[in-house]
Amino acid sequence: MTMLMPEDWRPEHKLFPHQVGFTCPPFDYDAAPSDFLRMAPETVGVHGWMLHVPDYKHGLNQRKQNFGMMEDFVHCMARNGVDVAGQVGSNWVHASGLGVEGIRQHCEDLSDKYGVRFHMAGYAMVEALRAMNVEKVALNAAYHWPEWWQGTVGFLREAGFDVLWAGNFHDQGWFDSQEAVNDCRWVFDGDLAAKSFDYVAEQAPNADAYLINGMCNFRSGPDGLPQRPLHLTRMLEDRLGKPVIGHDTALYWRVFKTLGLAPATPQGRLLSSL
Repeated sequence: MTMLMPEDWRPEHKLFPHQVGFTCPPFDYDAAPSDFLRMAPETVGVHGWMLHVPDYKHGLNQRKQNFGMMEDFVHCMARNGVDVAGQVGSNWVHASGLGVEGIRQHCEDLSDKYGVRFHMAGYAMVEALRAMNVEKVALNAAYHWPEWWQGTVGFLREAGFDVLWAGNFHDQGWFDSQEAVNDCRWVFDGDLAAKSFDYVAEQAPNADAYLINGMCNFRSGPDGLPQRPLHLTRMLEDRLGKPVIGHDTALYWRVFKTLGLAPATPQGRLLSSL
């Protein structure tokens, strides 16, 4: 006799009252599950699901070709009793070609179809900026090569934001070439976070908020442990006197908001608004 697992999870069967799932691009060991869990209340459990595309080269065209994997992810998380599913990686929204409204509708459709709220990091940034009444922004494009960050700028402008300045670490003069940036594999010296944001703020002093795209890491933690913008936000906001929002913090904010919860530890302005 074959035993069939039930498709619907009753509350008493869930391991945690609030269950969250994150996915990330292929071949990226992602910090989102760890970062989110460390600041969440004890009622929250987190699971990660890494996309698998065997020939993946981090091309935008490959993201568009494999965009359907978002549905696979949401379906899988729904079957496992997840309440909210978050997609890590800021480029997927503009690589899709769906546009801002198309992405909003796509997230809504998947959420309704599977009964799990689905949020994408790129669109969560738009929602976060709107919630904070931000109009003018400047983008610290970090490690993203031009095709990537220019797509982010286009998405933000389509959403109605005035992007006063944008440029990556090569544009800012910290590296001699984009290849040298790429060679760091998303992990940079700890002091580059402050230096790069100081540079961006000098280029756009009238911005309402300063953004950083992607999921950049800085060796700013204990013994040089890599840390995401999440960990540096309060320091950067104190330094610049304005909100600093990364795609990581925007996604976490959106997930917490959907759960009706707030971080259990002190965070920057966006997450503290919960």
